[in-house]
Amino acid sequence: MLTAFGSVAVGVMFMSHWFEARARWFVLSFAVASAATAVYSGLVAAYPITVISALWAVVALRRFITSSRTEPTLQH
Repeated sequence: MLTAFGSVAVGVMFMSHWFEARARWFVLSFAVASAATAVYSGLVAAYPITVISALWAVVALRRFITSSRTEPTLQH
């Protein structure tokens, strides 16, 4: 079950990164998936990956927050 959780987390991370140019919400899903990967790697005691995934989560969350401030609005 733990392996399935890790596989899904990394899979969502991959897909979110691939599609992040399409919508800023993929940046948020990348941040959540990175955090889930950090949790998984912490549970399996892969601590270097835990740190890297946690950092990716923070960077992606920051990108999501700053993109929401600068995203242009559609005007008709």
